[in-house]
Amino acid sequence: MYDAGKILTGLIVFVVLITSPIWYNMASGKASTVPKPEIVTQEKQCIEPTAFMRTNHMNLLNTWRNTVVRQDQRVYIAADGKQYDMSLTITCLKCHPNKTQFCDQCHTYEAVSPTCWQCHNVPEGNR
Repeated sequence: MYDAGKILTGLIVFVVLITSPIWYNMASGKASTVPKPEIVTQEKQCIEPTAFMRTNHMNLLNTWRNTVVRQDQRVYIAADGKQYDMSLTITCLKCHPNKTQFCDQCHTYEAVSPTCWQCHNVPEGNR
């Protein structure tokens, strides 16, 4: 086993390189910096509870899109029985008017690219 030192050195370098993102985030503190999206609304609650919206808003918006386009149904009945228009620009942007400070902040943090704005125009004042 004349190459044991080389193999051990190679394994150590490999482990350091593979775990370097973890060490970098721990040292910089960026991993613990969670965005705080700006919520500007008179309403006390979103169309669904906050925990649901944080984890499922993308599924809800996809369902809305499919329901409006394919079934021509435009009214959403929330879990509490209230009715809302199935509209990103009317319903969502009414309470969350600043796309940059609300949507983009979390999407950038999560490194996701939503497809909403490929079809929808961001209304003036909501950018």
